[in-house]
Amino acid sequence: MAANTVLNYLPRESVVHRLTGTTKLAFFLLFTFASMITYNTWVLLGLLAVSISAFKLSKIRFKEVRFMMIFMLVFLLLNNLFIFLFDPDQGTTLYGTRHVLCHLFWRYDLTAEQLFYMVNISIKYFVALPVAILFISATNPSEFAASLNSIGISYKVGYSVAIALRYIPDIQRDYHSISQAQQARGVELGKKEHFFTRLKNSVNILLPLILTSLNRIDTISNAMELRGFGKHKKRTWYTKRSFARNDFIVLGLGVVLLGVSLTVTILFGRFYNPFV
Repeated sequence: MAANTVLNYLPRESVVHRLTGTTKLAFFLLFTFASMITYNTWVLLGLLAVSISAFKLSKIRFKEVRFMMIFMLVFLLLNNLFIFLFDPDQGTTLYGTRHVLCHLFWRYDLTAEQLFYMVNISIKYFVALPVAILFISATNPSEFAASLNSIGISYKVGYSVAIALRYIPDIQRDYHSISQAQQARGVELGKKEHFFTRLKNSVNILLPLILTSLNRIDTISNAMELRGFGKHKKRTWYTKRSFARNDFIVLGLGVVLLGVSLTVTILFGRFYNPFV
């Protein structure tokens, strides 16, 4: 069933899962900032190597996050397409040189600079995605709430996020079960049916399911209020753990990666131009 859901916690016995929620949140933020501030290809390739290594250490299989990967690839292709359509000379403007590889049509010339720029954009996506998936898939929602609270965010907000993360997989599992039952009754949801017919039938299942889930969340919220939730400004956490050696190592790695990215950006600029 895990392969049929996205944005859900996948428990494993791995180094990544044994890290505290605060460590994973801090590393995710540091790593994201490090990848955002630079377009230097060598820095991005180094971050990509770290990202892939962390994904392998987590012992999460590709098929379990396949949907998110495919969604990212489709979004990436559309993003690069629209970048080129709206401004085919953006790479030329950023890198300051122009090497035309071929003329396509009208004002659209495929330049080496534009192609290199879009490759760097693609690398940035591949750098960020595995770490983002790890942060969601390798962190228990309750532990995530505790980590948010540890950096100063209200525990009420943390609990809201944790409840949402718990219910997203539940909604997906319920939808899968209902769709199987509906198909057994003759409602077409398979690939052989027309797209808009499938979309209509899926919406007819999904909307009542979402409304029912919202009512369920409201019931939980009322029950928590009756038990005094939110009365005090602070609270304790069952899932909060003390830092171990690996936590300090990972935090140090995040700081080093951010420092390297900043240093290279300051010394050599955000954009590395191999065509000069």
